[in-house]
Amino acid sequence: MELRSFFKEIKPLNVIMIFAAGIINAFGITIFLYPVKLYDSGVSGISMLLSQLTPDELSLSLFLVVLNVPIFLYGLKTQGRAFTFYAVLAVAVYSLFAHLITDVFPIDVSFASPLAGQDLLLCALFGGAVSGLGSGIAIRFGGAMDGIEVLAVIFAKRLGITVGTFCMIHNVILYIICGIVFNSWILPLYSIVTYMAALNTVDYVVEGFDRAKGAMIITTKPKEICESLSEQFGIGMTTVQATGGYSNTPKTMVYFVCSRFHVTRMRNIVNSIDPKAYISITEVSDIFSSNHNE
Repeated sequence: MELRSFFKEIKPLNVIMIFAAGIINAFGITIFLYPVKLYDSGVSGISMLLSQLTPDELSLSLFLVVLNVPIFLYGLKTQGRAFTFYAVLAVAVYSLFAHLITDVFPIDVSFASPLAGQDLLLCALFGGAVSGLGSGIAIRFGGAMDGIEVLAVIFAKRLGITVGTFCMIHNVILYIICGIVFNSWILPLYSIVTYMAALNTVDYVVEGFDRAKGAMIITTKPKEICESLSEQFGIGMTTVQATGGYSNTPKTMVYFVCSRFHVTRMRNIVNSIDPKAYISITEVSDIFSSNHNE
């Protein structure tokens, strides 16, 4: 019965996309980063470093599985069965295709990237972007590509820091160790470029390229503003009664979501109706309703 409920949690589309994410991540790491000894972030970066310091029999693929899978299993209680399954699948596919690319397919990745040669900047940018694409897809479809995120969720709160800070501290320490071990800071510095490229790509994949803008307008002329904005943009909005904290006068908060291309026009419309209106713009990464304003 419990096994049946577990399989109900697993969605075929998620499995397909997680599988694709593992392949994409393996391509980015082995084609761009690994040949020129640049380092990924998280446990993947540790695996790359250890594979370079140990005999050839201890490959990148082996370290990816040995280091990541126990972490995902350790986080089973806090992350849930579906997440753990997706994460282990992602790492398994990532590890398998990393092995195929480096040791089986007729692709020479022994000393230079087959696509970018030994250009460290190109390798850092494209390696980070491609691996970030894989990681972003994995996260978007319920899994993860690296165990460091699980450790961050578990231990960051206990240490009194954010998950992002935990991951950043880990990566800074990793890159410092790489610089000390190889007595060179060029590759660790380029690896930071890789990390930033991957981080931004993950954000775009998870949160979307065209992020909307949420506008909060505090005004004494809500009816006129709502009518004008609705006529111009063809969307609804939400109004909330408010009181000025200093003036103690009644006001209305108008909230609506629009494209970033409409922000300037929206501001001009509001100012033309109520020059004293207060406007606050925030970024909206996800909207979970087809009719978000009523």
